[in-house]
Amino acid sequence: MPKRSQQEGVEASSHRPSKRAPYTSTTFTYPPQDSPPVDCRQQPQLYQVGRGEQGVLTVEPYKSEILPHWRFKTPDVARESSDKIWHLFLAYKTQSDFPGMDMSRKFLQMGYTRSMRYAKHKGGKKYNADGSTIAEVLDPVKLESAQVFKEVWKRAEADEVYQQLKAAHVKQYGRKTAP
Repeated sequence: MPKRSQQEGVEASSHRPSKRAPYTSTTFTYPPQDSPPVDCRQQPQLYQVGRGEQGVLTVEPYKSEILPHWRFKTPDVARESSDKIWHLFLAYKTQSDFPGMDMSRKFLQMGYTRSMRYAKHKGGKKYNADGSTIAEVLDPVKLESAQVFKEVWKRAEADEVYQQLKAAHVKQYGRKTAP
């Protein structure tokens, strides 16, 4: 089979290769989404500290507790959503529940990243069916929603108790992955 250039490969299929190097780790694996859920509240040692939003839709019971509140359509909806997720973060904090705090942080971060995607790309799609990039057009409404989430996400990330519990979790369970 003749070799194709990367560009030809993109045009030949609807799959666009990632700009980022694939994430690999020998210690970091979340179960497939179709496997039975693992209760990380009852077994916090199974919660793995990943990078970014990794695992946000696989960790129970937190996914089921936080996801219903996650919305970003307008700045007002984003404020209400981020406020509710922030209060969940604080509730997990009072219980010293690091997985809950980290999952709240991940949903806040995901609110920012998804709002930014919709701010830059109408309909949230970054690529056409042929793999070509859709031109960016900034939507000020979605941009404001992104800023709402970013402020609360950064507040959660900088929280001193969160940082202490994260360090303790990593030290105790050794589940820190590469940045």
